[in-house]
Amino acid sequence: MSAVPSAHPVASAASPIVTLSCDDGVATLTLARPEQRNSLSEAMMAALTSALAAVAADTSVRAVVLAAEGPVYSAGHDLKEIQSHRGDADRGRAYFEDVLKRCATLMTAIVRLPQPVIAAVEGMATAAGCQLVASCDLAVAGEKARFCTPGVNIGLFCHTPMVALSRNLVRKHAMEMLLLGEWVEAQEAHRMGLVNRVAPAGEALSAAQALARRIAEKSQVPVKLGKAAFYTQMEMGLDDAYAYASRVMAENMLARDADEGMSAVLAKRAPSWEDR
Repeated sequence: MSAVPSAHPVASAASPIVTLSCDDGVATLTLARPEQRNSLSEAMMAALTSALAAVAADTSVRAVVLAAEGPVYSAGHDLKEIQSHRGDADRGRAYFEDVLKRCATLMTAIVRLPQPVIAAVEGMATAAGCQLVASCDLAVAGEKARFCTPGVNIGLFCHTPMVALSRNLVRKHAMEMLLLGEWVEAQEAHRMGLVNRVAPAGEALSAAQALARRIAEKSQVPVKLGKAAFYTQMEMGLDDAYAYASRVMAENMLARDADEGMSAVLAKRAPSWEDR
């Protein structure tokens, strides 16, 4: 992967908010503020959004893993930052709207990233931290990982985490998490559909990277077209979704790698991808 400029917040020697590494086409982004419970502070959201933009522009990256240092994957928004604006003339309204907009920009950047993103979760993922997991395309959790949207317990419904949860879980499971604000253990999160796989404690990262490498081995034409199409058709009615998916699939069929893949099947040989 191309080097990240030294001034880039991801690679700042003084404050590595997010670390970035790449191996075999898999980029691993790691939240690196364990002492702050990897909260989604303004700085953290800016660094992660910037890192995603760098990854999106790098054609050597074929899949992404989103991990975190320490016992907490992410505790969600930085409540100290939020509370510090209660004394503003508007009681913090402008700041609250701005920080939530920044968070939405981050979450949609994950969804719109050309490459698939896999969350590797150890420890706790709460509120916007749980939203971060739900925004990823796939998720692997260590068996001791826990998830929660606890806003309702402090007088604040998790409205924005609700957007990601309701697009991943069936309605009653999403509402249960949002209304009760209780912990969901890894195996239950798997049953509910919040995570794809549960790994032994401490092995979520290696399991997620292994999954990412399997994706990275495939032609990037169908992977990138498919990810974008998946989220686009989800927002459509049935007839429009089929019409849209048919257009995209016809485009995919014209790609060199689709021709190669089908020819390989007929010739009973392994395909050779060129990502075009």
